[in-house]
Amino acid sequence: MKKILLVLITVICVITAVNAQDYKTGIGLRGGFFNGLTVKHFVKSNAAIEGLLFSRWKGFEITGLYEFHAPAFQVDRFKWYFGPGAHIGFYNGDNTTWGEEGKTYTNLGIDGILGLEYSISQIPINIGLDWKPEFNIIGYSGFWYDAVALSIRFIF
Repeated sequence: MKKILLVLITVICVITAVNAQDYKTGIGLRGGFFNGLTVKHFVKSNAAIEGLLFSRWKGFEITGLYEFHAPAFQVDRFKWYFGPGAHIGFYNGDNTTWGEEGKTYTNLGIDGILGLEYSISQIPINIGLDWKPEFNIIGYSGFWYDAVALSIRFIF
């Protein structure tokens, strides 16, 4: 019984070491159709929370995401991730393609994210490419599918 328990503990430790994240926290820039800041922090070896602050139509949006990470293509330090989230955005209708002139909008909605990221082992940099569709429930309602972005983060 002791041998089985010892083997089981060893297997769990090896699996945990193989699935551990490459970094704990990353802070950087997010660029694409809309530009901003990104902060990602791992709360478990395969799960992270990410906060985004970016400008859109001369307004801004704040997004929080919970992401599940897994190895991609059997390449060390290369991960794919997905997850749900929520956002709040503040816009002036004068600067949007969809709003009324002179009207301000506060949008609240749900988000999803799907992406790939690679952490460079020689330097503390992480590069990610993702798609973050969102559905506005309050404010200007509707589906926005255009948030494709490249993120570059300093990791520690």
